[in-house]
Amino acid sequence: MPGLEDLYREIILDHYKNPRNRGSLEPPAVRSEGHNPLCGDEIEVFLTVDNGVISDIKIGGQGCSISQSSASMMSAAVKGKPVAEARALIHRFKHMMSIDEDGEPDTSAPLGDLEALQGVVKFPVRIKCAVLSWNTLAEGLDIAAE
Repeated sequence: MPGLEDLYREIILDHYKNPRNRGSLEPPAVRSEGHNPLCGDEIEVFLTVDNGVISDIKIGGQGCSISQSSASMMSAAVKGKPVAEARALIHRFKHMMSIDEDGEPDTSAPLGDLEALQGVVKFPVRIKCAVLSWNTLAEGLDIAAE
């Protein structure tokens, strides 16, 4: 479906060129880092959790359009959400990025604009690019829970 692929490409490029929540937060905000040595992607996630809610999140780092767009989309999707909801979203996103037994992407968990990244599963080497920020967020949430 070329029209849908074009729309997804536009969403990814928009988040790459105009990243949401770009920057950093000062301590006591939690900071976690993620690296993808195969591609050179680097992600920093800064987050503030208040009363079980991600009250603020900022994203830093550099890398390919997939990793940076995914980080931007992730930050927009979890900001203001309860930690439990963010963890569920991490799980759903990573599930979408997996391949089912038939070799097709798993599309059972609709995720809005995040679905623009589902085409990445056609390029297995790029899946790590898309998931890097999500893994880094999960690490940050673990640190915040300590």
